[in-house]
Amino acid sequence: MLRVGITGGIGSGKSFICKILQAKGFPVYDCDTEAKRLMVENEGIIQGLTSLVGEDAYLFDAENRAIHLNKPVIAQYLFASSENTLKINSLVHPQVKADFLNWTLRQNSDIVFMESAILYEAHFQDVVDYTILVTAPLDVKLERAMLRDHATREQIESRMRQQQDENNIIALADHIILNDGVADVQTQVDHIINEIRKSLNSKSVN
Repeated sequence: MLRVGITGGIGSGKSFICKILQAKGFPVYDCDTEAKRLMVENEGIIQGLTSLVGEDAYLFDAENRAIHLNKPVIAQYLFASSENTLKINSLVHPQVKADFLNWTLRQNSDIVFMESAILYEAHFQDVVDYTILVTAPLDVKLERAMLRDHATREQIESRMRQQQDENNIIALADHIILNDGVADVQTQVDHIINEIRKSLNSKSVN
């Protein structure tokens, strides 16, 4: 089995590419969704966040089980300083990595995919064999994100400035998919899968 990470900035359409992969029968692990799940299920994260933020980090049920993150409280802590963000990330990201690796063991596929907007920032590239960057022209990404999030251009541009410079990711990625609404993404996806399978077959022979 080969593990492949897929990343891309706001509006790049990485989730669209992942839907294409799922339609082809490939399992895809969505880091954002699974991180949210782990933050209310994983005891280590719950204890760590409670220790960092306080008892009001979570909303608890009658049996004292964490059922929801207290998002305003978490957000206030996160945005208070970059150091606070790093502290929370150091709790959550290792658990996401471990959960992904456990998830791969339950999959019946020669290739599995991890979707993460912060693949390199979270060092998730350490647990995949190859990486794919999904990209598009800036104006296309802006238009998509504004439409999807019902946000202004200024709001989306502000979020983009908080992301890693795409040029840095281009230099690191093993494969790139241009998702500009014109290029044939199906052909690009098939080509990359074939290339990855070649390496898998090569490893099997060796």
